[in-house]
Amino acid sequence: MSGSGLPFADSASHSRSPFSDASSFTRVLLLVVIYSGAIVVAHWLAYLIRFEFRPPIEEQTLFWRTLQWILPVELMALLLFGQFRSLLSYFSLPDARRIVLACASASLVSLGVWFATKGQHAPPRSIIVMGFILDSAALGSARLAFRILRERQKGSGTSDRPLRRIVIIGAGDVGANLAKEMKLRRDLRMHPIAFFDDDRAKWNTRVHGVPVLGRPELLIEGKIQADEAVIAMPSASGRRIREVVQVFNEVRLRFETVPSMEQMVNGVVKASQIRPVEIEDLLGRERINLETERIRELVRDKVVMVTGAGGSIGSELCRQIAGFHPLRLLLVERCEVQMFQIEQMLLDLGCGSQIVPLVADILDGERMHGIFARFRPQLIFHAAAHKHVPMMEHQPYEAFRNNTIGTKQLVKLSIEFGADRFVLISTDKAINPTNAMGATKRLAELYLQAHQRHNSTHTRLMAVRFGNVLGSSGSVIPMFKKQIAAGGPVTVTHPEITRYFMTVQEAVGLVLQSATQGQGGEIFVLDMGKLVRIVDVARQLIELSGLKPEIDIEIKFTGLRPGEKLFEEVNYITENVVSTEHPKIMRFTGEPLPFEALRQGLVNIHETAASMDANQVKLEMQKLVAEYTPQLTAV
Repeated sequence: MSGSGLPFADSASHSRSPFSDASSFTRVLLLVVIYSGAIVVAHWLAYLIRFEFRPPIEEQTLFWRTLQWILPVELMALLLFGQFRSLLSYFSLPDARRIVLACASASLVSLGVWFATKGQHAPPRSIIVMGFILDSAALGSARLAFRILRERQKGSGTSDRPLRRIVIIGAGDVGANLAKEMKLRRDLRMHPIAFFDDDRAKWNTRVHGVPVLGRPELLIEGKIQADEAVIAMPSASGRRIREVVQVFNEVRLRFETVPSMEQMVNGVVKASQIRPVEIEDLLGRERINLETERIRELVRDKVVMVTGAGGSIGSELCRQIAGFHPLRLLLVERCEVQMFQIEQMLLDLGCGSQIVPLVADILDGERMHGIFARFRPQLIFHAAAHKHVPMMEHQPYEAFRNNTIGTKQLVKLSIEFGADRFVLISTDKAINPTNAMGATKRLAELYLQAHQRHNSTHTRLMAVRFGNVLGSSGSVIPMFKKQIAAGGPVTVTHPEITRYFMTVQEAVGLVLQSATQGQGGEIFVLDMGKLVRIVDVARQLIELSGLKPEIDIEIKFTGLRPGEKLFEEVNYITENVVSTEHPKIMRFTGEPLPFEALRQGLVNIHETAASMDANQVKLEMQKLVAEYTPQLTAV
């Protein structure tokens, strides 16, 4: 997906003339001098080689006579191939390719002159061929020399930091680029001393002068004295990453990793991109391929609204949607602090002209009506919700108002103002709910389905369910990290409790993919992979901190909280599972409730539940959601 890097960079600079200001003129003049010198030396060397370093006087005369037009032709070719726009000390393979093409073009001109004048006003053909080879080598070498000089100067500064001895796990392209970067940039104070790799074919070889010793497990033998390890295996499975991390913990070696494959552009890795290993790396979910063209068609030049824009799901929705160039992106968020954060993130990505920050509460009917009337959103992604399960157990009416009535009011506005699609972000806790939060989300799903079935409307209403998002607010991951930082204990409710986990990037990508497929009335469910034991997540997070579970950090079981299940379910027994065009998305269809009865039931709860206690509100919701098994608290 183009969300790996958003296409917001201003391209105007690429069309500027290389002579547009004084500093550019100086740079171009320097390039002319260097290129001219390299061309003259290369051509004279071609004559020397051709005549065994003793060229006759007439050939020397021919050299100087033909150089008068060959030099301007070659400089013009370099100009046409963009080599006067380049910074002298920045040289890469694309620059080398353009230099070769420029030299080849100039050589073709020389051959044309030779044939046109029968060799009277052009060098011999052997000189032209050798000149092409030597020109390319000389120009490339000059540029490369300046690049090496820049990198040496950049890394030559003195530093009080000690030189760290680094071992790199993974001797592929990523590891090789990483080792090269460490060697060139001395300011990093990182010295690669060894590679480790699972591929036997690479053992006992060298990469950029660094030996490949064998599998990472060799570190346990203690023969290598290193200060730090870097995992350079962005495509490795989560299981293998866990095994490598266990090796590091056993030898008490500090470790980091490079970005994942999705986060890297063209496989180029810089040492500055090294980051700590996260729990996402250990879970090792498969990379998901999205049909980005269909998503782009859905979003491009549309007015898109995201409610709850400052939350973990909402902010990622905004980031990915912005990459598909909507006409307007309406950020609806009632918390000004979160609104400021998402606004700054999108401004940093260069999409300030697209976004419209709107501090608003979805329950404020007058405010939301004004927003819909003014901007006429065509796509609505409804992510605003109360989602903290234990907290909502004690105040189910607030969960009902925000999650159910808020959805109901947004659906009404979407239909009134002719929106194309309305996508509800739901949860796996809406399946056979045992908590108030899940029941309120299920009521929102039922309302969407019933409204779509029983009312003729242009707007396509749909919902997308998925499990826990790694690192989202209120999830176990941030809580565990705080407990580990405090020295423990890490609290887990039950030794057998399991949950589905997804990264926020893949969850949001599949939400957008689902939106392209919806015809109205569907509940899409994302493939959430395998159930993960929470206690295993806790142990892995402790190990990532360089500590040992039950030795350095205690794991304490506290018992299930109100409304909490041991495991999450995928679908209702009464729902039919239908595959979709995408292998990671399923569609559930079921018989919706009678619309009028459901609508009236929601009105009754809304009008009367404010004065009820928590148990009464739960029992009222149970009348509409037969699968709901409320946990009633003792009064």
